[in-house]
Amino acid sequence: MLFLAGCIQMDLNHMPKPAKTAEKCSLDLLDETLSSDRFVSLFEQKTVKGWWPCVAEEGEKKVLAGKLEMTLEIVAEQEHEERPAGMGRDEPNMNPKLEDPKRPETSFLWFTSPYKTIKFILWRRYKWVFLVIFVLFILLLFLGIFIYAFPNYAAMKLVKPFS
Repeated sequence: MLFLAGCIQMDLNHMPKPAKTAEKCSLDLLDETLSSDRFVSLFEQKTVKGWWPCVAEEGEKKVLAGKLEMTLEIVAEQEHEERPAGMGRDEPNMNPKLEDPKRPETSFLWFTSPYKTIKFILWRRYKWVFLVIFVLFILLLFLGIFIYAFPNYAAMKLVKPFS
């Protein structure tokens, strides 16, 4: 098994805009030939949050070695003095304030919570497949009932026993 160590170097005046989700994070974000609106200055924007690709070189070719979710924030010296980070004065998640991790409500132990596992794993990925299969099942059920009942109904129409 081959493990690649990836890195990313960014100029804070001309850094690539991060991807909003991990799925959209790719090596295309680091392409220098793209338009200048795909780059931001951390000193102008003050805060940047998102996903950046980590790059490793495999021979002459660059490959995606990982994805990094990060929040960068530039604060003035006065603001730094007002709310120091890492001094042990406040709770660990105070400066910078980090969001709680976005974890699903399940432990994914299928035998303890099969409904939640189905909801979070299968339904999100295969929702449309399940819906199409359900609609096809209903249509086939009606077709089967029609084929089952049609000969009897047609015979009753021909014989007309109640008239």
